[in-house]
Amino acid sequence: MDKSDVTRLDVVASNAAANRQPLYARRKKIFPKRASGAFRRFKWIVMAITLGIYYLVPWIRWDRGPFAPDQAVLIDLSSRRFYFFFIEIWPQEFIYIAGLLVMAGIGLFLVTSTVGRAWCGYACPQTVWVDLFLVIERYFEGDRNARIKLDAAPWSFAKIRIRFVKHATWLVVAVLTGGAWIFYFADAPALARDFVTGDAIPTAYATVAILTATTYIFGGLMREQVCTYMCPWPRIQAAMLDETSLTVTYNDWRGEPRTRHAKKAVAAGASVGDCVDCNACVAVCPMGIDIRDGQQLECITCALCIDACDDIMDRIGKERGLISYSTLNDYNANMAVATAGGTSAVTPELVRNADGSFSDRLAHFHIRKLLRPRTFIYFGGWSAIGVAIVLALATRDRLEINVLHDRNPQFVRLSDGAIRNGYTVKLLNMVPQPRTVTLELGDEFSDASMTVAGLDDAGVRKTEVILEPDRLKTIKVFVKADPEALSSGGAKTFAFVVIDPSTGERAEYTATFNSPETLQ
Repeated sequence: MDKSDVTRLDVVASNAAANRQPLYARRKKIFPKRASGAFRRFKWIVMAITLGIYYLVPWIRWDRGPFAPDQAVLIDLSSRRFYFFFIEIWPQEFIYIAGLLVMAGIGLFLVTSTVGRAWCGYACPQTVWVDLFLVIERYFEGDRNARIKLDAAPWSFAKIRIRFVKHATWLVVAVLTGGAWIFYFADAPALARDFVTGDAIPTAYATVAILTATTYIFGGLMREQVCTYMCPWPRIQAAMLDETSLTVTYNDWRGEPRTRHAKKAVAAGASVGDCVDCNACVAVCPMGIDIRDGQQLECITCALCIDACDDIMDRIGKERGLISYSTLNDYNANMAVATAGGTSAVTPELVRNADGSFSDRLAHFHIRKLLRPRTFIYFGGWSAIGVAIVLALATRDRLEINVLHDRNPQFVRLSDGAIRNGYTVKLLNMVPQPRTVTLELGDEFSDASMTVAGLDDAGVRKTEVILEPDRLKTIKVFVKADPEALSSGGAKTFAFVVIDPSTGERAEYTATFNSPETLQ
C-alpha cells in the first residue's frame, strides 16, 4: 500500500510541542480511538487480573478453625488483626506491613528504572478504571468519531438517553468499587447482607459514598487530568530513569522527514522517512499527546501508540518499530548514524542499505542491556527484604509475655517476715486455638514462690493458665521470697517463663524483685 493511501486522522495533540499550552489550562476533551495489538491485549489481561483480584478476593474463604474468621484476606479493625490466608498480623507486628511497603517502593523503582512508567501504563488503579470506563463509553457511544459527533451534536432525546445510560453504568461500577473496598474490613457475605437491608454501620455507607464519588469523578470525568495534575509520580520518575531505561520512543532517525506523499517526494529527489503523518499514534493515546514530540510528563508509556503505528507499518509494507520501547543510548547511537554524527539533518538513506534493509551500524535492544548495576542493586535490596520478611514470619513467636511491676507499693513485708512483690502479667496467645500453658519462675530465683490471684494454687513455682484463642489474658501474680534467700537488699532480676507443653514454645520476660535496702 502506498503511503498516500493511508487515511490521515483529524486529531491534534492536547499539548503539542508546536503549540505548548500553559500547565493549568482548560481541559480539552480527549476521545481516544480503540487500539488493537500486542500491548492492547496485554493491557486487557492486566485489567482482567487486577479487577478480578480487587472484586473477588474478599469472597475467598480460608479455614482457620472455629475460633477465627474464615475470610482469606481480612483487615479486622475491631480485633486489630490483619489476615492474609495462613498469615495473621498483630498490631505489634506492623513491621511486616512496613517491610511490604518498602518492597513495593523498591519494586516501583526497579520497574521504572528498567521499563519506564510500566506501572502507570498497565497496573495503576487510575489507568485500570479509566480503561474500564472507556470500554463502557465505547459500548454506548461508539468509537472515536462517533463520540466526537455525539459530543458536538445538539441535545436531543437520543443524546440524553445515551449519556444517561452511560453515566448510570459508570455509577454502578463506582458503587461496586466502593462496595468491594469495605468487604476487606468485615466478613463479606454478612456485610453485603447488612448493607442491602440497611443494617450496616454508618461508616460503611459513608465509605461507599466517598469511593463511589472518587471513582466516578476520577475514572469518568477527570481521567488524564489525575495523571497530569494530581499524581506526583510523573515528576519523580525522572530521577529513576537513566540512559539504559526502556521508554516508549518515536524513532525519528527512521521516521523523518515525514510525508504523506512519498512517491511525489521521491520523484522530486527529496528524502522520505517512514512516518506517513497519519496521526494514528495521537488518536489512540489516552493522554491525548503526540509521542513524536519526544518524552513528556503526560506519557504513561501504555504503548498503545506502538500498536497503532505497527498496524500502519504493516499496511504500507515497512518494518515495525517506528515507535517502540527503546533506550536513550540506542536512540542516540542511531541518531548519530542517521545524521552522520550530527553533521546533517536526519537522512533516511544513511540508516538503510541499498536493498532497503536497515544498516548493520544501527543499535538494537537486547535484554542484557537491562542487566546493569542499578537494577542489580534494586533487585538485591528488594529480594533481601522479601527473604527477611519470610524468615521472620516463619520463625516468629506465637506466644508472648509482658510483665508490669506494681508501682505502689514496690514491695510488702509480710507478717512472717517474707518480702512480696506484685506483678501484672500479660500472656498473649497469637494462634486461633485455645492453649493451656505453664507460667513459672526462672531457676535463678529458686527460693521464691508465686501466687496467682483467682487460682487455688498458692506458694508454687509454676502454675497452669488457660489462654483463649487469639486473645490477651491479664493475671495478677504475687511473688514471695524469704529475706534469707536475698543476698542483699535492693533489686534482684529474675525471669517469668511461659511454656506451651504441647509445642515446646516458650517466652521469657526479665522482671525485677524489689526489697528493702536493709533486710534485717
